[in-house]
Amino acid sequence: MSTDLAGHARELLDANRYLVLGTVDPDGRPWTSPVYFAAAGHREFCWVSAADSRHSRNLADRPRVSIVVFDSSVPPYHGRAVYAVGDAGELTGDDLDCGLRMYPGPTARGATPVARQDVTGSSPYRLYRATASDVWVLCPRAPQQPCSLHGLARDHRTRVA
Repeated sequence: MSTDLAGHARELLDANRYLVLGTVDPDGRPWTSPVYFAAAGHREFCWVSAADSRHSRNLADRPRVSIVVFDSSVPPYHGRAVYAVGDAGELTGDDLDCGLRMYPGPTARGATPVARQDVTGSSPYRLYRATASDVWVLCPRAPQQPCSLHGLARDHRTRVA
């Protein structure tokens, strides 16, 4: 199993199309939403959402987010996941131009390219970006075997530098 945790995180992000975005509403209630995403490295995530969706409205006043990207195709006890926390918000100006270059990612992922007019003005959609302050992976290991980094034979998260 790999000990390059940043590479492991990037591999998981490249192989998966959806992340689970966690936000909080004005009353402190958590809300999670699956969104198609594109990533730059393992700390920047972009997605398009309706500006009036619950998670978008939550972000307008409370930018803190949690993110999970996991491989749901693996058998039980073979878990592979990236976890992150950070801040997110709608992209505008030069940040929007940068986000549009990143989103929707490589054409092989199957998403339709997005133009500025698709996420500005009277369009109901906006482009958002989360920047992770902290990132972890489920430490890579074979089932019932210890990981090579910590010698633990159980699932555990490991911080990615």
